[in-house]
Amino acid sequence: MSNYKERGRTELALLYNPQLSPKAAWKKLKNWIDLCKPLSDELRQLGYTGRQRIFTPRQVSRIVYYLGEY
Repeated sequence: MSNYKERGRTELALLYNPQLSPKAAWKKLKNWIDLCKPLSDELRQLGYTGRQRIFTPRQVSRIVYYLGEY
């Protein structure tokens, strides 16, 4: 079981990039996800479509695994 909680995509993006605007932070996080093929593959396996606004705890766990703690 994951120790992470469900997070909105902008909320999570701002945890990784607090100095950016919400829109810019999301674009940067999305770019990192797209550039990390193993991460994007795992997220798709976990049901991520690219359009959802909320990451599940398991999805957040995989993002942290590949990108590091926020």
